[in-house]
Amino acid sequence: MFVDSHCHLEMESFSKDRDQIIGKSIDEGLKYILTVGTEERYFEKVVKIVNKNPMVYGAIGIHPHNSTDFNRHVAETIRGYLRQKKIVGYGEIGLDFFKNYSPRDTQIKAFREQLALAADEGLPIIVHSRNARAETLQILGEMYRNGNGGVIHCYSYDLETAKRLLDMGFYISIPGTITYRSAEELVKVVEYIPDERILAETDAPFLTPHPYRGKRNVPYFVKLTVTRIAGIRHQETEELAATMCNNFVRLFLDNKEVPAE
Repeated sequence: MFVDSHCHLEMESFSKDRDQIIGKSIDEGLKYILTVGTEERYFEKVVKIVNKNPMVYGAIGIHPHNSTDFNRHVAETIRGYLRQKKIVGYGEIGLDFFKNYSPRDTQIKAFREQLALAADEGLPIIVHSRNARAETLQILGEMYRNGNGGVIHCYSYDLETAKRLLDMGFYISIPGTITYRSAEELVKVVEYIPDERILAETDAPFLTPHPYRGKRNVPYFVKLTVTRIAGIRHQETEELAATMCNNFVRLFLDNKEVPAE
């Protein structure tokens, strides 16, 4: 009963074998996959994927790398897609001051406007934040209200930041980087997160966990991440996987009254 709470099946990396990867994920025990469209060109593909595959759900939003693309027309396009039954989240949205593919002020403006749009539409948010700790906390502190829920995707900050985000009501999603030797700070976070707020993800095709690092990531590799998290938390892997599944349903599916498969 595993869940990949964040991946990108709509991306070109999966163009040749998407159906096979989804089938393999089912065979490997995945109950749900959330595929996340980060640019307008991916939105229709996300809808087609989720409508074709009962265990796959979708989210859409404009990634901070593409913040310059967010405008009134795109916002209205997004509103239309958000009303699709199996689009259950808004994201990923946020700030990325590591690569700065879009100007910082543009990222901040798009983040604020998309937070407001998500609140209007009553959907949980999926937040991307990299090298933008202070700004993310400030904006979320000003604008985020817990009514629809939210998750910090691919968490990469320290324990004190995690505590502040948990206090706001966020779920914390742990990526495959927890399997890397350099994950000492993330281990502290994993030890602390309450059972009812933890999720795991692949971010496939990116951030492949050990021992497949350097190769394309796939949704069923989430099992490696969950197993590592379970070891850190001194829990049984299947028990933790079931907890994460319940968390995923509570955050994304109950919120939109989508029946669990």
